[in-house]
Amino acid sequence: MTLHTKIRLCVMMFLEFFIWGGWFVTMGSYLAANLHASGAQTGLAYGTQAWGAIIAPFIVGLIADRYFNAERLLGLLHIAGGLLMYVLYRTSSFSAFYPALLAYMILYMPTIALVNAIAFRQMDDPSLHFSGVRVWGTIGWIVAGLVISYVFAWDSRAGLAQGLLRETFLLCSIASFVLGVYAFTLPRTPPRPAACKGMRLGRLLGFDALVLLRERNFAVFFVASALICIPLAFYYQNANQFLTEIQVASPTGKQTIGQMSEVLFMLLIPLFLRTFGMKTTLLVGMLAWAARYLLFAFGDAHGLAFMLIIGIALHGVCYDFFFVSGQIYTDSKAGSEHKAAAQGLITLATYGLGMMVGFWAAGLIDDLYAATGAHDWKSIWLYPAAFAAGVFILFAVSFRNEKVANAYG
Repeated sequence: MTLHTKIRLCVMMFLEFFIWGGWFVTMGSYLAANLHASGAQTGLAYGTQAWGAIIAPFIVGLIADRYFNAERLLGLLHIAGGLLMYVLYRTSSFSAFYPALLAYMILYMPTIALVNAIAFRQMDDPSLHFSGVRVWGTIGWIVAGLVISYVFAWDSRAGLAQGLLRETFLLCSIASFVLGVYAFTLPRTPPRPAACKGMRLGRLLGFDALVLLRERNFAVFFVASALICIPLAFYYQNANQFLTEIQVASPTGKQTIGQMSEVLFMLLIPLFLRTFGMKTTLLVGMLAWAARYLLFAFGDAHGLAFMLIIGIALHGVCYDFFFVSGQIYTDSKAGSEHKAAAQGLITLATYGLGMMVGFWAAGLIDDLYAATGAHDWKSIWLYPAAFAAGVFILFAVSFRNEKVANAYG
């Protein structure tokens, strides 16, 4: 892979995640302040991510892998996404907002697989080169948050009062059009019909990997992965609204600390796996979720702002030590025959079913503790903290120590 090609792929990744980070983080605050949405409605809105994750394999596996160049489909999806983002920008009611958002996420979620496919096809050794390209996606997400908070101040008290958070959708609409046009200049990535000859729907969704559930440890990991996504949904749905409601300055910018820590802890995964093993690494990731929510609950209750910052910074441990390490564990257990199917199965269980239940639960609990103009955030955060602690105990008791067959030992 030449330097020129690498730069082009890095720009692609930057724009891909700049778009997502530019509206997804602040949507809860926007819906509450601008569209006066209930907690249940906000949960429905965030749940569109789960529907997109469930439907994505149909678009990528049944269409992209067979009939279209990946870069062309990426361009078409982002141009259509740009139009839908503009519709969201112009929308003034939740009844019109939700179907447009659902359509957008059904189009957006497949693009994550497409940018990965385009990048992988240009690399001689993806294990060596991919992380250096993918990190620019995280940088794009960080820049989006910094722009919202520190350049335009759309999430400030004055910005919220003026309804300026709606501008995030216009910003992301423009970025989506830019990536849509830019995608047509990316290296050609034609379909590989031979690679998916005889491909069945069950394999695309990961159902072929169900045979792995016969092994006790993988079954425990599978169940824990789905369950831990329930408290995970509370962070995505509530964190920004929580920070804006308790009047933390530049909340979206401060949330980028989580992505910064993600980069750091990604680098620590090999060392941690070699030193402590897979089970301990996964358990630390689970425990971090419970700790994060306790920090949010009691940091807010006692006015200890540093506890909130620590809770945000724990994102790197929460995400990397469980989800990234979990992908490594899944790959080690699947074997050559089921590698792709196993990753598809875990994605369906986590970002699909687990997150869907989590967003639904978060919406119900938000409404339960909602008051005029405010929420009882301490009570709300204790729910995901208790649930994450329960999953931690279940996994600690049920998952047996084993030597994981991967590069980290």
